[in-house]
Amino acid sequence: MKKYICNVCDWVYDEEKGLPEQGIAPGTKFEDLPDDFLCPLCFVGKDMFSEK
Repeated sequence: MKKYICNVCDWVYDEEKGLPEQGIAPGTKFEDLPDDFLCPLCFVGKDMFSEK
């Protein structure tokens, strides 16, 4: 499982943990997140994330 970091605010999406509070189950790969996924802290899109 990988981690992805927001290039704007440094929030980290951890595939292992998912984001259950937004309905994203643990184990959900970054590429499988919805196209309209936004960083929960600064609200930028998936294109503003880099693999950590």
